[in-house]
Amino acid sequence: MRSNNEMPGHLARRFQQIAVAIFHAEVAKAGSDVTPVQYAALEAIRANPGIDQATLAGLIAHDRATITGVVDRLAQKALLVRQPSRRDRRARELHLTEDGQAALAQIRPAVDAAQDIMLRGLDANESEELMRLLLKAVTAVNDLSRAPMRTEADEGRTDGRNMAGSRVKTCP
Repeated sequence: MRSNNEMPGHLARRFQQIAVAIFHAEVAKAGSDVTPVQYAALEAIRANPGIDQATLAGLIAHDRATITGVVDRLAQKALLVRQPSRRDRRARELHLTEDGQAALAQIRPAVDAAQDIMLRGLDANESEELMRLLLKAVTAVNDLSRAPMRTEADEGRTDGRNMAGSRVKTCP
């Protein structure tokens, strides 16, 4: 029988717990209470101004129900605004506010520091290798997730696969 330290699921869960704790600690030092999911959403909106919530959910690998709460909290903090879409009247476009831009600028160094702390037990080559292997492992099973990671390019694909070659789940 394998010990917990020999099981990838256990180690992935532990690393996630540690990563979230480090993220919160570093971001709190920068004077913010933004969560990892909120940060991912803000960065995705910054990179893709005007995206809708469904696209945002796919870009950061969260389900639509979860992303609604994330967007609601970010709007309450005045970090983003929702505007009626010009393309689809049922959808809302998401845009960062000036406060949202400022919040990202304020916490980005803390997020970078958190990433460094997470990998501090590894040298540069090991860090690069870990990232390569994590990406490879996650990409291989992306389609098994309740909320698979999707890219903007995936939205326009017609072969049912995402950029990594995984079959894309469509949202109801």
